[in-house]
Amino acid sequence: MSMSANQIFKNLSVLPKSSRMIYRNEHVEKIRPWWIASILFLIIASLTPWTQNINSKARVTSLQQKDRPQEVNSAISGKVINWYVREGQNVKKGDTLVQLQEIKMEYLDPELILRTQEQILAKIQANDNYTGKVSTLGAQYNALKMSLDLKIRQIKNKIRQTEAKLTADSMDLVAATNDYNIATLQFERQKGLFDKGLVSLTQLEQRNQAFQSASAKRTSFEIKYANTKQDLANLNIELGATTQEYAEKLSKIEGDRFQTLSQISNTEADIAKLKNLRTSYDIRNDMYTILAPQDGQVMDIQKSGIGEIIKEGDKLLQIVPMGADPALEMFIRPVDQPLVAQGQEVRIIFDGYPAIIFSGWPEQSFGTFTGKIVAVENNVTQNGLFRILVTQDPEDKPWPPSLRMGTGASTITLLNDVPLIYEIWRRINGFPPEFYQEITPKMQKDAK
Repeated sequence: MSMSANQIFKNLSVLPKSSRMIYRNEHVEKIRPWWIASILFLIIASLTPWTQNINSKARVTSLQQKDRPQEVNSAISGKVINWYVREGQNVKKGDTLVQLQEIKMEYLDPELILRTQEQILAKIQANDNYTGKVSTLGAQYNALKMSLDLKIRQIKNKIRQTEAKLTADSMDLVAATNDYNIATLQFERQKGLFDKGLVSLTQLEQRNQAFQSASAKRTSFEIKYANTKQDLANLNIELGATTQEYAEKLSKIEGDRFQTLSQISNTEADIAKLKNLRTSYDIRNDMYTILAPQDGQVMDIQKSGIGEIIKEGDKLLQIVPMGADPALEMFIRPVDQPLVAQGQEVRIIFDGYPAIIFSGWPEQSFGTFTGKIVAVENNVTQNGLFRILVTQDPEDKPWPPSLRMGTGASTITLLNDVPLIYEIWRRINGFPPEFYQEITPKMQKDAK
């Protein structure tokens, strides 16, 4: 027979407690308020603003190259003969770091600079002698040219005299020829008369004597005229020969002059080379003493002891500048590179400085420092990341004064504010952060 429900539950009361726990009809359910509270909390939390950010690693550096750690190298090869510093020592600009000694054969002479100066003086003296020779050759050239002019004038005067004499001899020859012609006619007429018996032999002999005298006189003037004419030709030949002779002498002097000028140029070139060598030796002597290029701390000494040989360009030590304005170089992924720009705010956590971080709520973080992006490199580095330079924010608290070059840091580059639920959804789907910003008048002004 069937039993009523009241009877069933009434019979259950007599069952053991373990059996009664299966049927908790009298239990009042209290889970629903907690569910409602949890759902409300999740809704409120999802609507909470969240600041998107980019996390990256960084290290302390400096914007100025002169403020970064620098190597001190040896410009020459040499042997270490004395150290004046030790690692960790602070030095001032110009302090002596190390003393070197020459090891190359061509520079071992201790009187090298003095001997080079003596060579320069000898070359200068030789150059002065060459200069004097040029002046002497110039004077000799001028004197020879004056002598040529005088000689030409002398020969030309003789030519004019000979020409005048030739004219006179020509006239004498014409007169003698006329006398000879007349004497010839007279002698022929006298001989004709003698043949007819009209004149005596004595008269014929007289005419013959006059004829012979006229003939001899004409012959003498012919010879004299020919000799004068030959003298004139010789004078003209002498004029050409003299001109040619003096031209050769002048050309030789001019050649010697140009050769001497060339020697002067070569000597001046040798003097310039020797002066260059002397200056190089002076500079090399200064390189034996290596000085501190700036104020800083000596670190990472590469050589030890006395007598070690170093090569040209070898690193001796490193100097870390003191008191430089620190900056931060951080490295971001290429996918984040379009999201950063100059002037963006960066939150920094330096190694060794405790901090409480809420990356999405930077206002609630403690122990962080603020920086501003000043440069974004457009070229990817060897590690496949982009390099960003960050400096202190002058409107926020200063960075720790005890920062050292190379100190590590973690950075949080702040982007846009979005609801937390959106950020969770974005990260689940692997979307990039929101970087579209409203263009403000200030941004337009900065862009111009």
